Amino acid sequence: MADSPDAHPSGPPAVHEVSIRVRYQETDGQRRVHHANFLTYFEVGRTEMLRAQGGITYREFEDAGLFLVVSEASCSYRMPADYDDLLTVRTRVEKAGGASLRHAYEIVRGGEIIATGSTTVVCVDREGRVRRLPEWLRGG
Repeated sequence: MADSPDAHPSGPPAVHEVSIRVRYQETDGQRRVHHANFLTYFEVGRTEMLRAQGGITYREFEDAGLFLVVSEASCSYRMPADYDDLLTVRTRVEKAGGASLRHAYEIVRGGEIIATGSTTVVCVDREGRVRRLPEWLRGG
């Protein structure tokens, strides 16, 4: 566990994967995943990728006074997902800037990509002012 977000030594993994089992409450009347939940799955991918970078959690990041706010999000749906499906969320950093990160996502079921998307997050402080990302988070 790192003492502060700035002290972290390692860079991001090239692609991070996390499994998610679709819960009933994430579905609509047809037992299909409601489209809005794909953005939640992207968030799980992002936060678990942060944890995988060497042990710092998003909670610890916030406790240090930094926040990653979503400034842009997109999702393309290729196939539906259903209740109890086991999905894999693949997350990678597409672009790291001074204060922002762009993530790309693939949601996979049984080896088949069912959705893709991206988000851009911006680093801000408690007052909402834009701040530079810690070096380790930019891959530096």
